[in-house]
Order: sequence, then structure tokens, then C-alpha cells
Amino acid sequence: MNTDAKSIIDNGKAILGIEFGSTRIKAVLTDPCHRPIAQGSHTWENQLVDGLWTYSTEAIWHGLQDCYADLRRNVNEQYGTDIETLAAIGVSAMMHGYMAFGKDGEILVPFRTWRNTNTAEAAACLSELFAFNIPLRWSISHLYQAILNGEEHVKNINYLTTLAGYIHWSLTDRRVLGIGDASGMLPIDPQTKDYSAAMVSKFDKLVADKGYPWKLADILPKVLLAGKEAGKLTENGALRLDPSGHLKAGIPLCPPEGDAGTGMVATNAVKPRTGNVSAGTSSFSMIVLEKDLSKPYSVIDIVTTPDGSPVAMVHCNNCTSDLNAWVSLFKEYQELMGMPVDTDAIFSKLYNHALSGEADCGGLLSYNYISGEPVTSLAEGRPLFVRSAGDRFTLANFMRVNLYAAVGVLKIGNDILFNEEHIKVDRLTGHGGLFKTKGVGQRILAAALGSPISVMETAGEGGPWGMAILAGYLVNNVAGLPLPEYLDKKVFAGYSGTETRPIPGDVAGFNEYIKTYQKCLPVEEMAVKCK
Repeated sequence: MNTDAKSIIDNGKAILGIEFGSTRIKAVLTDPCHRPIAQGSHTWENQLVDGLWTYSTEAIWHGLQDCYADLRRNVNEQYGTDIETLAAIGVSAMMHGYMAFGKDGEILVPFRTWRNTNTAEAAACLSELFAFNIPLRWSISHLYQAILNGEEHVKNINYLTTLAGYIHWSLTDRRVLGIGDASGMLPIDPQTKDYSAAMVSKFDKLVADKGYPWKLADILPKVLLAGKEAGKLTENGALRLDPSGHLKAGIPLCPPEGDAGTGMVATNAVKPRTGNVSAGTSSFSMIVLEKDLSKPYSVIDIVTTPDGSPVAMVHCNNCTSDLNAWVSLFKEYQELMGMPVDTDAIFSKLYNHALSGEADCGGLLSYNYISGEPVTSLAEGRPLFVRSAGDRFTLANFMRVNLYAAVGVLKIGNDILFNEEHIKVDRLTGHGGLFKTKGVGQRILAAALGSPISVMETAGEGGPWGMAILAGYLVNNVAGLPLPEYLDKKVFAGYSGTETRPIPGDVAGFNEYIKTYQKCLPVEEMAVKCK
């Protein structure tokens, strides 16, 4: 038994980070030095109800309570004790979406998640009105689409927030939101570190003829920077989190954040000229900007770090799903031949073999579009492998082209940042399933982006760990350090991970591949039309 960890828990010095992901709710308990000492989790799935993706409020609270109960069980098993109080708590969740509440605090319509794409008309209108790219998944897009649809509930809105904001409000009675999550509701003014007053005014004028009893600023959560006080756990909040009654009220909470923000914290990528790339089922890159972009781009979202610095985000719907399907096919062949099967070994063998393939994949072409891909303007997708008779169809080239496909769309978006906007990056950190086979995903992504890629062992702790760090920043930053300095000195102590630099031949090969990829996109479009 770790007696130090037991003492930390018993003395109420442990810090709790909770994150609501798309398929799992996870909790990480850390010591005051941000080292994880216990974890808990709950698996859940979204539901398609009346054509919209949602999670019910019942599922939200059952999931949170089950996740926390799992954490308590693990604490009891490891340390023979229970959690009575904590130094701090932080809550994060998948960003964006739409949670609207009436005066009685009841939700007016089911939670509409980031996954919904029914907001195209609203997003296009607002992007033009604001001269700022407003993605389909942002809260303001959902609100305006509900207005365009003439939905009855809109007039009754008293509060509009995100999933993280809803959980935090329920635990503390405070209507607040961390600036990173808030930046996925409505654009943030980098000077005031608050919602853009000009855009709020434009929106109010746009809907003035509707006669709603609210103004936009009245129904949005208050924006808070990392490290600011965001309320304390109430008696009711303590029981909602821990129905067993062990957890005491009065615990401070930090501002609730979005999963993009916690990913930045967990990879020490919150200062200008740093960034991170998450590559799993979907992928996205986050690069902290030194200056504003010269113009808005439809494939680049501008959000913020938890301390308010502007971030350029490229989000791709598809990454490793098709690649995993091909690996599963080889696994099935191995089983058919009666050979022992070790899934991790199959991934390792195939991924590493891909590095022996030609830099341009021998002319092979692959599209990994399980679903539509906004960056390449496709509302639907079809996984597609294409070759000509003269291409070099080898196993190494085949695996390499599927690895290229996993990050091809990410390259298209980031080429705008690097080649058109001339953004400079000192460090990009990768995390997610693509990097599980050591060195391979790093080398492929370095070739795609033409930039060194680092991978940290600690990044595997993920979003809930990043949220626990933000909670610790609230209560343990006695020196008043800015967040980037706090992460450098108190969390990562200068550790930047294992770096892979781009190989010039790989970069040239990927550039040749992506030229063919973009030229042949009409083939993918035709596949969607025909099947």
C-alpha cells in the first residue's frame, strides 16, 4: 500500500479531475504534485433521438455517479480508505453542443451534442454576419438554428451552456465556464478575454424582430480564466456527485473546461508556438497562435487555451477507424491460418513494416472516410482504396498509404496554417491511438506536417488528468505563476517528451501523395453518389 497516497486522501489533499468523453466518463485523482493515484470510469453511448444525437440528463447523472463510485471502490481497494473531502475538483466535457434551460432549471429540449450537423444554415449565416468562421457544432449555431426552425422553447431560455457548464452549475450553483469551453459557444475577444461584444450585439440585432424576453449576454455563462475561483461544492452538489453521503460540501471547483483545453494542458501545449495533435477515431490539431490569422478559413476554428490565448484548431472526422479495419482483416487471416493472434503484435508488425515502404506509397491512394469530412467538403464518406496497374502494390506500401490517409486531411488543414499563414511552431505533441506503436505514428505525422513531433508518456493520462491539473492550479499556485510557467515548473519540469524530426524524403513523398489525394477527391465524391 502507498501510505503517502493514503495520507493525502485522508487529509483531503487529493485533487479530482473528471471528464465526460463521447464514450467514457473518466475520473483521475492526483496528489498535490499532480501524480495520478487513483482512477474511475463509466462507459456510455450517445443516442439518436428524433434525428439528433443526445445523452439524456438521466444518463449524465447516472454516468457521473457510477464513475465516481468506481473511483471510490478503487481508492478503497488500493488504500483501504474512502474519500471524505478533496483539495479541489475540476469538471470537463466534450465541447460545443446545446443545453438550454428554463427559469425552473429544467432542460427545455434534449441535449444536442457536438456530433449533430443540422446547423449548416445557421453556421453559414453567422459566419458571414461575424466575418468569423462559426462551425456547425458551436453552441451559437445550435441556438440560431433553433430560431430559424421556429422552435417554441427558444422564448423560454433562461440559461444556455455546455455539458461541462451544466455539471458545474449543478454542483456549485454557479453559472460560469472556462474560457476555452466558452470559446466553443461564441467567439472570444482576445483583448477582453470575454465573449466578443460586437458579435453579441450583432446577434441581438439579428433576432430583435423575434421579441424574445432575453438578450444573448443574459443567458450565457460568465467567462473565467484558468486559476480563477469558480464556486464551491454545495450540499446538494455533494450528494449529486456522491449519493453515498461520504463526500463533504465546501470543496473549491476550478472553472469547467472543454476536452480540447484539457488536452492542451495534458500535453503542456498552452503557450504560443506550441501545439498538440490528437489522433484516434477522429483527429484534431491545436496550435497556439502568436497573432491573429489574416482572414477566416472554413476549415480552421479559432478557440482559446484555458488561460485565453487564441488557438487555431483543425478538426477531422476520420482518422484511425479505417486503418484499424484493415489491421482487423489481417488479424482475421492470421486466425484463418491457425496462427496465434496477438492484436498488439499485429499492429506493431504492420505499422513498422510500413516504414520500409516507398515515401510516396508507390502511387497507391486511400481515403479513410467512414463518415463525411468537412475539411474536404464531403457530407458523407466511403472508405476507398485506389491503385493503377503500374503502381507498386506491396504490403509495405499498402500499410503506409493507410497511415498516410489517417492524417491526410489533417495535413490539408495545417498546410493553410504553415504555408499560407506562415505560422511558426516550436513543439507539436502527439497523443492518441495512432501513436501507440512507438515511433511510427510520430514519423508519419512529422512527414505530413513537416514539423518535429513529440510524444509524452504522461499524455496517456488524458483529459481528466489535464482537468485535475487545472484544479490543482487553482489551489496550489501560491506563487501566482501564469499557466504556461506553472506547467513548465510544477508539472512537466522541462520534460518535452521523445521527439521525432521529419525526414526530408518522407516529407517529399507525402507531398506527392497529397497532390494525388486532392486531385482524385472527385472519385471519393462519386463513390458516395453511387453506393
